[in-house]
Amino acid sequence: MNKAESAALEQLLIARGWDESAYAETADLVVINTCSVRITAETRIYGRLGWYSALKKERNGEKITTHHKTNRSCKVPVKKLTVVVTGCMAERLKDSLQKDFPVVDYVVGTFKKQHFQDIIDALEQNREIINLEENSVYSFAPLSYEQGEFQSFVPIMHGCNNFCSYCIVPYVRGREISRSVDEILKEIDMLGKHSVKEITLLGQNVNSYKFEEVLQDNNVHTVDFPELLERIALHIRETKSSIGWVRFMSSHPKDVSDRLIDVIAKERVFCRHIHLPVQNGSTSVLKSMNRKYTREYYLELIKIIREKIPDVSLSTDILVGFPGETEEDFEQTVTLMQQVRYEAAYMYYYNPREGTAAYNMKNQIPLEEKKRRVGKIIDLQLAITKEQLEKRIGEKVLVLVEAESRDNSKELLGRTERDERVVFLGEKSLIGNFVHVSLDELNGNTFRGTLINDNVLT
Repeated sequence: MNKAESAALEQLLIARGWDESAYAETADLVVINTCSVRITAETRIYGRLGWYSALKKERNGEKITTHHKTNRSCKVPVKKLTVVVTGCMAERLKDSLQKDFPVVDYVVGTFKKQHFQDIIDALEQNREIINLEENSVYSFAPLSYEQGEFQSFVPIMHGCNNFCSYCIVPYVRGREISRSVDEILKEIDMLGKHSVKEITLLGQNVNSYKFEEVLQDNNVHTVDFPELLERIALHIRETKSSIGWVRFMSSHPKDVSDRLIDVIAKERVFCRHIHLPVQNGSTSVLKSMNRKYTREYYLELIKIIREKIPDVSLSTDILVGFPGETEEDFEQTVTLMQQVRYEAAYMYYYNPREGTAAYNMKNQIPLEEKKRRVGKIIDLQLAITKEQLEKRIGEKVLVLVEAESRDNSKELLGRTERDERVVFLGEKSLIGNFVHVSLDELNGNTFRGTLINDNVLT
């Protein structure tokens, strides 16, 4: 979501005639888009703000400075440096961030983003804005596209109503609001004109999407997520769009309906990959997390998905070391992983976030024990991933070529619709196109393959 919002802001600046600076040291405007999901993300921002504090002092006069990543010298002009902090951390710390870090000129929280136009106006006119008022309703950007890219994000809803007891998202993103179908289809049309090949529909709780359309007879029709997917698939077909693959994230298990599964199974434009965060394998822990489903419900849902979409790959999020999680609870997560056999998982231990319900819960798990538990499930998932991927060796698959391989300039890196990486020999002209590749062997979690032919698929 942050990447999409950064791209939307970049589009706004480009439309206003601004150019991307080669280095932060030579920029007139620096925008730091932040995340608050984990404390480590905020800690990195504190370090970045310290670095910009020093840079701002240097900018009092022209001098030679050293670029902090490349160690190359660059000449810094005598221009005012404006620093803007936005994103979830800006929303969470909006009353204290500027006091703690005077280097920050503007703090733009979740519901102040409509003021970026005003900030740009002020910079171009060499004046300051004293107060940025909050908007009562979140506003979606018209386009979240990065110049020259063939993959793009499309935000379709924002916020979360679930209030999982460990999660800060509802407090910094607000309540759920869905974007209109017309706006979504209009953005998809714009992306098609940019020859985008793959889009990912985004939302903090993407499959809870619900938009009320006013019909010609003034009746109201509620479009839910399955209907939105049907209309997107139909629109891509009818407009003969360049978009060949559609993904979505992140989904909540409680909002996965039979109809949603049927739509994905029927419409081939939707990738055969579903990210479905389970968080924990113990029903008692899930209840304490306020996840609103049980272990049994989740396993039955997985069974239905695999029956209706046999070629699907599944990934998940797993959180261990939650307050009160017993060894028996933890083993429930282990056995669930063994039963489901995810192709991939994001695994982490509980990180207390002030302001959430779990922050003051009793029976907090010691850090060393949390590290032990997460280490065990990481080792387990690595073994499961290897086993699941090895089953694919020998298959011929469709691949979207993403980039030149970092390890060998003669090789290309691509991704399958099941979100698997594959490296193969090929010309750079294939980047951004669909090709067929045979999966020959596995190197870590990446396939090595052979390009079946040079035909670019449209």
